[in-house]
Formats: sequence, structure tokens, C-alpha cells
Amino acid sequence: MSALREDFIRFAVECGVLRFGEFVTKAGRTSPYFFNAGLFNDGQSLGKLADYYAETLLQSGVGFDMLFGPAYKGIPLVAAVSMALAKKGRNVPFAYNRKEAKDHGEGGIIVGAPLKGRVVIIDDVISAGTSVNESVGIIRKSDAVPSVVLIALDRMERSGKDDALSEFSAVQEVQKAHGLTVLSIANLDDLLGYLEKAGTTEALNRYRKAVKAYRDKYGAMN
Repeated sequence: MSALREDFIRFAVECGVLRFGEFVTKAGRTSPYFFNAGLFNDGQSLGKLADYYAETLLQSGVGFDMLFGPAYKGIPLVAAVSMALAKKGRNVPFAYNRKEAKDHGEGGIIVGAPLKGRVVIIDDVISAGTSVNESVGIIRKSDAVPSVVLIALDRMERSGKDDALSEFSAVQEVQKAHGLTVLSIANLDDLLGYLEKAGTTEALNRYRKAVKAYRDKYGAMN
């Protein structure tokens, strides 16, 4: 686990964005942890989150020309990440979509810079891949190239319902379906690594075994 990944996990825990307990996921599973990026809901925490996104993207070495944020969570994220990149010396345009087309003014569903070149899709997580699938369609329709998806946390768990589990995670399925690179600031293995290191903290240590058992049961193929 890199220092950046470990620091991000710690930051998410301290902000109450990454929580431990019993939570029911969209797939109906009882998860021992829950990540809600919507709780980065003030200027300071959103700004720091954007720095993690920007640094992850720059450290990856992938080429890109602009950013795209899918409605709705991707809208504040893409604006914040664009500003964070500019502070690091990489000034790139960004755009986002509306859920419904506007029939007056500039019209259409795209707000911001014209979609062109190699586009990075900025989102919080990939659950079912629906948001990414829609974003890829929008970008390609504009003759731009969706090249990278950048998310905050990769849960690394098999997609589907318990009675019909896929061998792959939603992230892996997006990669296979669209030929995209998916980057994450951190993933479930990083979370486990953090819990191992924080093992002397009783409040966190009691969740370590539960998270590991969840990973063993639902973890996707590497």
C-alpha cells in the first residue's frame, strides 16, 4: 500500500465517509463497511479529496486531455479535480452532463468544455457500471475517446446477486466491456492493509476480521 493510498483511507475514516458496522449494499449483501463520497460535503474535505484524485491521475502516467463528470455525484468532483490539477500545473478543461436535455439557451445535455481528445471519467465508485456505460456513450457520440475512469474506492467485489455471482467485479466488467483503464485512489486491499496496521486500535481491530471475511466471500478474481 502506497503512502497516498494509506493516507486516503485514514482521511476517509476520519471524515466519517468510510464507516464500519453493518450496511446493506445495493446487491442486498450485509457489508461490514460503507463508503459514501457524498459526505465529503464541505470545502475543505472536498478540496483534499480532489487532491487525492489529481495526484492519483498524475502518478499513473496515463495520457489525457480533459475530464468528464457524470451527473450527479460526478459534477462537483470533476470541477474540484480540475482545480486541483491546475494547482499542480496541469490546466485541463472539464465537462459534465445533465440528466435531461435543455431545450433553450445553449441546449443539449453537455455543460462545460466541448468533449474532445482523451477523456477521463471522474466518479466516486463503480457499483453496477451504469454511470460509466452512459458516460462512454456520451463521449463517443461526441467523437472523443473515453480512455480512463478514475474513482475513489474500488470495492473489488464480485458483481451480481448472491444466487448469480459474476467471477468479476463491476470495475473489471467495465474494463472488459469498454477497454478502459480504471484507476482508484484506494481499494479493498488497501483498506485491509490499513486495518492491519491499525490493529492496536480496538475500535478498528474488531472490524478487521469481518472485512477480511467479506473479501474472502465476495472478492473478485485478480
